[in-house]
Amino acid sequence: MTVFSLNIRVYIEDTDAAGIVYYVNYLKFMERARTEYLRHIGFGHYLLTEDYLFVVRKAQIDYKQPAKMDDELRVTAQIIKQGKASLLFEQYIYRQDTLLSRAEIDIACVAKHSLKPCALPTRLTELLTK
Repeated sequence: MTVFSLNIRVYIEDTDAAGIVYYVNYLKFMERARTEYLRHIGFGHYLLTEDYLFVVRKAQIDYKQPAKMDDELRVTAQIIKQGKASLLFEQYIYRQDTLLSRAEIDIACVAKHSLKPCALPTRLTELLTK
C-alpha cells in the first residue's frame, strides 16, 4: 500500500528542558501523519455526525535516535494490514535520512455510543482499494 509522508517541524513545546523531543510527542506526530494520510486519500474522518470512532488499540514503538528542537522531521504512515474493523499502520520518523523511530499502531473502528467494534466505513474501504 501507499506510503504517505508528512513534514513536521519540532517546536520548543515538543521538547524537554534539554531540547530533546519528549517521548510521547512521537506518537502525536504519528497521529498527525495518519490523519493527513486519510485526508489525502479523500477520507476526512473527524466528522461529529458519524456513528463510529477510530481508537488506538495497540501501539508498539521503538526509539532509535532523539529528535531535537528545530529539527524538520519526515513522518510516514502506511497501512500494512486491513481487517474488517481495524487498520494496522507501520510508521517511521526520519530526520533527513536518519531513522529516529519506528512504530506499529493498531487502530480499531468502534461504534460511537457503545464503543464496541464495528466494520470500517464502506467509503474508507473503497478509497483504500483505489
